[in-house]
Amino acid sequence: RGVPQIEVTFDIDANGILNVTATDKSTGKENKITITNDKGRLSKEDIEKMVNEAEAYKAEDEKQRERIGAKNNLESYCFNMKSTIDEEKVKDKVSAADRKVITDKCDETIKWLDANQTAEKDEYEDKQKEIEGICNPIIQKLYSA
Repeated sequence: RGVPQIEVTFDIDANGILNVTATDKSTGKENKITITNDKGRLSKEDIEKMVNEAEAYKAEDEKQRERIGAKNNLESYCFNMKSTIDEEKVKDKVSAADRKVITDKCDETIKWLDANQTAEKDEYEDKQKEIEGICNPIIQKLYSA
């Protein structure tokens, strides 16, 4: 009498097959069950197909990532410029006309960004060069003063 003592052993082989063995220590009775991984799993062909598709779309994904990176760079440049010229210590050193030029150009670029969400990387980079060409001379003037 008393508490039954059962020893349970779990063993997973290299193929992902689980073997479970339960042994009652008092009687020596033993049962085994094997659990395979074939139900609801992907076949080798399915896995191979998915890997091939991932490789095929890799270049396209990279291009998309670069495009979004260029868009984000342009957007953050505009917002950074606007916040820089609105800082108290900068406001005094930049003329109202120059501040208006930067603010207007940044607002115009942000509107362009909102209207052109699907533009190409080159378009975003061209816009970035354009706005930098306007803002950089003003900022250089600020720091050289």
